[in-house]
Amino acid sequence: MKQFFKMVFASALGIFLAGGFLILLSFSFLIGMVNSLGSTPEYVPKTNIVFKIPVTGVISETVQENPFAALTGTDEYRISLHDLLRSIRLAKENPNISGIYLEGGILSAGTAHIDAVREALLDFKESGKFIVVYAGTFTQGSYYLCSVADQIYLNPQGNLLITGLMSETTFYKGLMDKVGVQMNVFKVGTHKGFPEKYTRTDLSNENREQISSYQQGIWTNITQNISQSRNISPEVINQFADQGLAFGRPEEAVEMGLVDDLKYRTEVEDLLLLLSGQSGKKLETAGLNKMKTIRVKPTVQSNHIAVIYAEGEIKPDDTSIYSSEQVISEKLVRELVKLKNDEKVKAVVMRVNSPGGSAYISDQIWHEMMELKQVKPVVVSMGNVAASGGYYISCAADKIIAEPTTLTGSIGIFGLFPNIAGLMDKIGVTTDIVKTNRFGDFGDISRPMREDEKMIFQQFVDRGYETFITRCADGRGMTKEEIDQVAQGRVWTGEQALERGLIDQLGNLNTAVEVAAELADLQEYGITYVDSSKDLLKELLEKRLSGIKTTLVKEALGSEYDLIRSIHTKEVEMGLFCRLPFDITPL
Repeated sequence: MKQFFKMVFASALGIFLAGGFLILLSFSFLIGMVNSLGSTPEYVPKTNIVFKIPVTGVISETVQENPFAALTGTDEYRISLHDLLRSIRLAKENPNISGIYLEGGILSAGTAHIDAVREALLDFKESGKFIVVYAGTFTQGSYYLCSVADQIYLNPQGNLLITGLMSETTFYKGLMDKVGVQMNVFKVGTHKGFPEKYTRTDLSNENREQISSYQQGIWTNITQNISQSRNISPEVINQFADQGLAFGRPEEAVEMGLVDDLKYRTEVEDLLLLLSGQSGKKLETAGLNKMKTIRVKPTVQSNHIAVIYAEGEIKPDDTSIYSSEQVISEKLVRELVKLKNDEKVKAVVMRVNSPGGSAYISDQIWHEMMELKQVKPVVVSMGNVAASGGYYISCAADKIIAEPTTLTGSIGIFGLFPNIAGLMDKIGVTTDIVKTNRFGDFGDISRPMREDEKMIFQQFVDRGYETFITRCADGRGMTKEEIDQVAQGRVWTGEQALERGLIDQLGNLNTAVEVAAELADLQEYGITYVDSSKDLLKELLEKRLSGIKTTLVKEALGSEYDLIRSIHTKEVEMGLFCRLPFDITPL
């Protein structure tokens, strides 16, 4: 009888959970329909409204919204760079927007993204409208972005966390030695340092030197830009960082000219009431969610420049519940084919923000870029990083535009094969293989690789590098020898890449669009931003459902989610890769 009731209870619970999930799925479908139909009403600003921008969260090129984030509050605040830049431009042109109120906080963004926002804010200031900043605490990135403001205020108990740049690499060799795992590494490129995490306990001299070089280049740009905005010398900024004043008295930030005064939030908002000309007692503001709904009457153009985004690691789509990040997959190839066949599109700008990844997928995208270039001009705009595989998919373009602080290059190839024989011996597991040919068990991780296996795989990696530098040489109009001299896995900033012929010009996405128009000989044109998910049902199944799974798992696992996700995403890579030797730490 007990077993009977257990079965009944289990069946009832299963029906309840299934019913709840179907309701949730239906709810997601309705939300998807509403979003797809663009039913969000247009925001029409009243007179003297202040555009309020929280400088916090994560800035990405584009943002795929998860409609279930609000149900659990587990998703971090994400800002679409495209929406933000467009809204700043509209705020400049709209006479009812009197100024911008930046609220500093904990920001995670690359320097190229921050530079793009700073340039938009500097352009906004040409209208004569004000920009005022308040923060309880400034992180380094949020202060850098906000430093363009007319007035900067810090809470009397706040901190200005300017400490300088750092890069940290985690090494697994000690752990692997303890558990009995050995990594076989095959690479081309003296600076291709990604495999070092499995073979060393510290950075090689070559890797350390390249990290130091790009860090210094980026930091010099940051300090010089802050210096110009605040009318102080770069030495003052370095002095603040070197003396550890990030944790000193807030008054010291005022004394050194980094902020204008110490004020509480209510005092700053009272000041904004006066500056904006509002007559009420409470400051009226409009956030990004409202501003991005403002519509501009489209100009009818028969000629268009398409902007398509390539953001994330280059790898197959990951449908895992632990993956919510964007990736560059072979879907991009299909989108490029559509643009090639679209007669209204006269030129294409591809915005690349990627550390690289799969060599195979990189080559598929490169091939379609070459096919596209035969039909219409193609320009690449590089974001925070377009290195290794990110450079591979870029080198076919007619022109490459990068930000001064973009990380690019890293032209090199590596492959990894683990040997877990030691681990199997420790835990008492054995294997036995029957095969028909000598290399039938090639890649078997339960035993050490034979010397002939190592030789043929190194030859495979060498061919991959030869292909890579050939692609780059053909795309850049250089010899393979010239490319090899600046390749070897070496990472360069945009400024350094320009000096070495790896890019054509420094600039932002707008610069790339202007170059594309010039190449296509277009005087008047419209800009089309490509959205790769236009099928409602497909979006529901592939993205909404993934968002539901991720949100539910986050809620169920709580604080353990990040740990489990890190283990899942840090699995030992096997195969052939062109990827940066480190992960990029945002400002």
